[in-house]
Amino acid sequence: MQGVAELLSTSFPRYACLFVIFLFSHITFSENYPYRSDFLWLTSPNHADWLYRTGEKAKVDVGLYLYGVPQDVEVSYEIGPDMMPASSHGKVKLKNGRAVIDMGTMRQPGFLDLRLTATVGDKKSQHHVKVGFSPEQLKPYTKNPTDFDAFWKANIEMARQEAKNDKLVMKCEKVDKYSTDAFDCYLLKLKVDSRHAVYGYLTKPKAAFKREQSDAPISSAEREQARPQGNAEGKYPVVLCPPGAGIKTIKEPMRNTYYARNGFIRLEMEIHGLNPEMTDEQFKEITSAFDYENGYLTNGLDSKENYYMKHVYVACIRALDYLMSLSEWDGKNVFVQGGSQGGALSLITAGLDPRVTACVANHPALSDMAGYLDHRAGGYPHFNRLNNMLTPEKVETLAYYDVVNFARRITCPVFLTWGYNDNVCPPTTSYIVWNLITAPKESLITPVNEHWTSETTNYRQMTWLKEQLKKD
Repeated sequence: MQGVAELLSTSFPRYACLFVIFLFSHITFSENYPYRSDFLWLTSPNHADWLYRTGEKAKVDVGLYLYGVPQDVEVSYEIGPDMMPASSHGKVKLKNGRAVIDMGTMRQPGFLDLRLTATVGDKKSQHHVKVGFSPEQLKPYTKNPTDFDAFWKANIEMARQEAKNDKLVMKCEKVDKYSTDAFDCYLLKLKVDSRHAVYGYLTKPKAAFKREQSDAPISSAEREQARPQGNAEGKYPVVLCPPGAGIKTIKEPMRNTYYARNGFIRLEMEIHGLNPEMTDEQFKEITSAFDYENGYLTNGLDSKENYYMKHVYVACIRALDYLMSLSEWDGKNVFVQGGSQGGALSLITAGLDPRVTACVANHPALSDMAGYLDHRAGGYPHFNRLNNMLTPEKVETLAYYDVVNFARRITCPVFLTWGYNDNVCPPTTSYIVWNLITAPKESLITPVNEHWTSETTNYRQMTWLKEQLKKD
């Protein structure tokens, strides 16, 4: 495993200042250091990788700055397990803007969260930092149903049979405003089964161009100005990118066009059958019909046959069916890539479909969702916050849809990224997924990250996929 913490653990004094500079340079992506905030918290656990053995005490050096000036103020804090109520409280007075807080330890594998609050004048500022205790020993609460494989095989085949008399591609229109001299973009509507369809934007490199030779991260402006060189074969690997959570359109189809510029056919899909060309007002009305933005994740949860996400998981397989039918596909490489719910769907697709040859996922949602019943953090969408959502019947259904049971079945290489300070997809559940993967795997752990990844990390994931390409 590798990450920022690994770098610091080998040469902490040398890289401490560089680490702070790195944080400022990525400030617009960070929830830890809000954009244009007057306050800056610096929290440094006494283990550079933020990890401890169970029974080992953790201490955190805390600093608070206002306009870059150290603040000698009182800081209130509470300490509790990841995503759980506080088990202890305290106060500490900063001296020269600094103090050390003893977080104690955990006797069982998991994460402790140090939650900080300070008031300077009439301004309040909050921050938190999580440290792990033997997280490599974390195990899922979610059980593995005996008929899991049979259930999904039957549903995938049923969807294919229901749609066999219809065209898989219900709509394919070139979108000139998103096409360039390096690639073409198409708006697709794909048939899932007799009732459902999904939309997506497909980007395909033009055969007159070739992949960039450099793997080095570059700025967005430089990336978009780069002109790939000729590719005589016109055959490319395919990448499926499922979406994050929410009832939403595909708002930024041009955001990751460096995939096409590096010689990938990429399909960015949505999961609700909503045309991305709809107006914002139309999307608002549809979202309201689901009660709240992520209400679909509770829809039909009393039955594994009726749960909303069944056709979503099948849709990912049907999207692969389409990508692998393209004449431009190289016939060898099938990749999935996504973050949060998209990370979950990427792992799920890799676990369901042995045709997938590599998988990239960031902080996966839908992971050990019933974990709260084990008195610890569970995965997004945190059903413990809703009444009557973790009943025995619904927990039984969740087992068929939880990432942990797909992670057990993945056979292709996996690149997994997560942060420790994430309160959307907590590190407890990301580690559980990581621990279950027995296929070749590589991690990028970025402890300070909340629910985000940098552009540099995103680009690195694309280059990792290039490294997985199967040759003739």
